[in-house]
Amino acid sequence: MYIKIYETEVSVLVAVCDRDLIGKTYRDSGLKLEVTEEFYKGEPVDADRVQTALLEATTANIVGEQSIAAAISCGAIVPESVIVISGVPHAQMFCV
Repeated sequence: MYIKIYETEVSVLVAVCDRDLIGKTYRDSGLKLEVTEEFYKGEPVDADRVQTALLEATTANIVGEQSIAAAISCGAIVPESVIVISGVPHAQMFCV
């Protein structure tokens, strides 16, 4: 998986995706999901690092089977929050 973390004074956005999805675009039922290198491709990491980052995040974009599984496993998201676009699972997380 790849992870890229964007920090400001008030928020932490975590972008996580499966490595094989980088650079691809998916479309389905009027939805479009672009997994761009600019946004998602940070450092290669394992599930433990993804989970740690998600639990510290205020917002997250999560794409791909491995990434979604890691997010569900640590309780960052629930399975019901996952949508599937052209066979690719995607979820967003927001903490208030």
